[in-house]
Amino acid sequence: MGDGVRGESGDDGPPSRAARREGVDLPEDQGCLRWVLGVPLGLVYLAAAYCCRIALLMRPDGPHDDHTRADIEACAVAALCVSLLGLLLSLLPVYRRTLSRWWYLVPLALGLVAYVRALTA
Repeated sequence: MGDGVRGESGDDGPPSRAARREGVDLPEDQGCLRWVLGVPLGLVYLAAAYCCRIALLMRPDGPHDDHTRADIEACAVAALCVSLLGLLLSLLPVYRRTLSRWWYLVPLALGLVAYVRALTA
């Protein structure tokens, strides 16, 4: 009756679309949902950071060390692809509603580092 889920006119008809949507995103559920969404996204970012670290730590032995340069570029491209995957995941509506905006910064920073390293390999 006064639970806010019934129709807008106060009758016992079916709940309106807005009332059903409000019941889904309860504030007490946000903490658990942040963990459920944040941990996989964090693992994707961790994989991108690992690829970036490998690409940054590799050094060619000389000016003619093409194999190491190819490995550096491959690691940088892998980091760039994984960063793009993380960015695309964080753009999904469920992530945008639940997680804060700083989650966009991580894949952009890792992607920029990977791109610069691929160019300077």
